[in-house]
Amino acid sequence: MYQVNFDIADFLTNYWQKKPVVIKQAFKDFHDPISAEELAGLACEEEVASRVILTEQNQWQIIPGPIEDYSAYGEQDWQLLVQAVNHWFPDSIALVEAFRFIPDWRFDDLMVSFATPGGGVGPHIDNYDVFLLQGSGARRWKVGDIGKYRPRNGDTHTALIDDFDPMLEVTLEKGGMLYIPPGFPHCAKTLSTALSYSIGFRAPSQQELFSSLADQLIDQNTGLKRFTSNGEPTSPSCVSTAQQQGLQAMLAELIANETTMQPILGQLLSQNRFELDLCPADEPYTKEMLIEDIGHGAQLCRVGGLKIIQLEADPLNRLFIDGQSHTLPEHLQPLATLLSDNIHLSQAQTSTLLAEPELVTLIVELINSGHMYLAE
Repeated sequence: MYQVNFDIADFLTNYWQKKPVVIKQAFKDFHDPISAEELAGLACEEEVASRVILTEQNQWQIIPGPIEDYSAYGEQDWQLLVQAVNHWFPDSIALVEAFRFIPDWRFDDLMVSFATPGGGVGPHIDNYDVFLLQGSGARRWKVGDIGKYRPRNGDTHTALIDDFDPMLEVTLEKGGMLYIPPGFPHCAKTLSTALSYSIGFRAPSQQELFSSLADQLIDQNTGLKRFTSNGEPTSPSCVSTAQQQGLQAMLAELIANETTMQPILGQLLSQNRFELDLCPADEPYTKEMLIEDIGHGAQLCRVGGLKIIQLEADPLNRLFIDGQSHTLPEHLQPLATLLSDNIHLSQAQTSTLLAEPELVTLIVELINSGHMYLAE
């Protein structure tokens, strides 16, 4: 069990998405939920996103996974990064749960790093919020202020920058944590062989929202209204200011339509960037089997990384699960919240859900698709 050792209300008021902060003992008596050997085992898998970063005279070489042999890298100046460890290693899920004071829809993934002395990533700027939690070993972090920085080698498609003047420097040891909002440059150097945990939270960009909107309009064959105007400019090559504003207003009208935007938001915000570890049932699981197993004490769990979200003021009382929409009767809203708020449901909680046929059907569907499973 992991529990944060700081004032959550104070953090949300004074630091969240505002400014970096160091929390020296964010977790008391912290223990690593995964070993270096187990992390290396995940990096062997095709489905798992991983990479090794080599530090060479202030340059960084990236070697994408899967990775099976580390002998060529030596004993210093490299690190292994594995994304979405919470999807593939169940023992790490409890650490992620400690950060659920931030809503699930913002959560991106748990990235775990194994780094040798001297290993690290160069100065870079992330476009998401990140909690950098130190496990075993020690790392030295530098953080700069928001500003205009030149991309390394002029490459605007990378997060790396040339350098920055630090406004904060700290050595993190086991249980210590650094929070960095989007836009603040930072870098790290490993002082002693270390395991580190990056708990990332990401909101959608305008590009992602418009892409999802376009996909929805095409799939549903909606958004077919065309622009009309009362007058035309005298110059044949001119698009008048009034026409420009009218086109923008037509787009704004579409975005302001909750009937259009709510399913788009629900589907987008419940999806994951990284693959889930889904294991669909070999043979169809039935309602009768579910009721029997729960009666024998089984616990209902969701797979690591699965998001089940609700939209406030949703007139259709939908659950959005891994990009799919599930509409439930209005009177089941409290039970829908019970299902979406809990990653693990006790026998008593699940029995409450099973009193409603619509929820039995949904749970069986989720078990058969591999999104949920039963544990002893």
